Amino acid sequence: MKVAVLGYGTVGVGVYEMLKKAEGLEAGPVLVRPGKKDADFKVCDLNEIVADPSVDAVAEVMGGVEPAFSYAMAAIRAGKHFVTSNKALVAARGVELFHAANEQGVAFLFSAACGGGVPFLHNLARAVKTDEILSVGGILNGTTNFMLDRMQSSGMDYADALKQAQQLGYAEADPTADVTGLDALRKIMLACAVAWGVLPQEGLLNEGIDSLSAADVADFMARGRTCRLIASGCRAADGRIAAYVEPVLLSAGEAECAVLKNFNLARYEGKNAGSIAMIGQGAGRWPTASAVLRDLSGIAEGETAMFPADVCNGAADNAAESHAYYVRLPSACRGRLPAAEVLSDTDGVLRLITEGMSVAAMHAAAKALRAEGCGVFFAALREG
Repeated sequence: MKVAVLGYGTVGVGVYEMLKKAEGLEAGPVLVRPGKKDADFKVCDLNEIVADPSVDAVAEVMGGVEPAFSYAMAAIRAGKHFVTSNKALVAARGVELFHAANEQGVAFLFSAACGGGVPFLHNLARAVKTDEILSVGGILNGTTNFMLDRMQSSGMDYADALKQAQQLGYAEADPTADVTGLDALRKIMLACAVAWGVLPQEGLLNEGIDSLSAADVADFMARGRTCRLIASGCRAADGRIAAYVEPVLLSAGEAECAVLKNFNLARYEGKNAGSIAMIGQGAGRWPTASAVLRDLSGIAEGETAMFPADVCNGAADNAAESHAYYVRLPSACRGRLPAAEVLSDTDGVLRLITEGMSVAAMHAAAKALRAEGCGVFFAALREG
């Protein structure tokens, strides 16, 4: 099966190099930006790929929604199988791509869009066929996990941890999508769609680590807690889907506490299988490229889809999910949240544990306080 590649950046180079050595696959042309054609295998015009009858499949590793979506539709309509590592694309337009691929009788796979080399979506899509999935989620962003690990193991402050993540290539020059939880949110959207056939577009909530301070870390670590940024998705008995991202304070001994550096831990819970967890490199050239090749090999063996046949866009409802929360906020805001326990109130900084409250209510309260200029950090409490 001859495969064209869209994009020749970090992942694109890895995909092309692996294609040259992969059994049953053949490296085809690579689309690059105008002015970047410096080798015979590179092309600057997408039409040279979609009009080439020898190209069987297209692997997109460009990133972003446009022009990736337009290129994807052109490839699918030309009868090419389509594989992507682009979480932003699948989160925004995945349902359309899926139905277009079905109409053309070609495959649409995207396991590399969530978890890098970790075969999370790949195995989740298979589990759905024989088990009822109760929940999905985990540590789905390697950048923030690296930063949290450095802040907790080495005492770094937020700015220094971010700088080191950027120096090592884990964080982009603009790290917003990572540190705000948006990247992890896109991934949990895909997991919800694979598990339950609903790709949530509204009602989603994401809280990242950009409000975390070294003082926060010192305080919760002194209380025996470890912080991880956790993406969560579940389906209620009435069919409603919850999907959100937030920091979580874990007690010692939980599996996520042992996930260090830029690693991911992705998990799903099956009614029959119980909790299944997978740990591995969540990003980078070779882990992500290996996932792209895994999908391409799957197509060669007859796999065509990861979404259920009736997948549709929908909304998340996070009102029924509730936890107690650890919260740091100004002392002047005492009484704004339902406090079960005040941990400390010194130098104008109040730290407390809330009573159980819904995810939706906590995120809304933090948003309201910040609109008033109040600095807030919050994390769900999870007992082992």
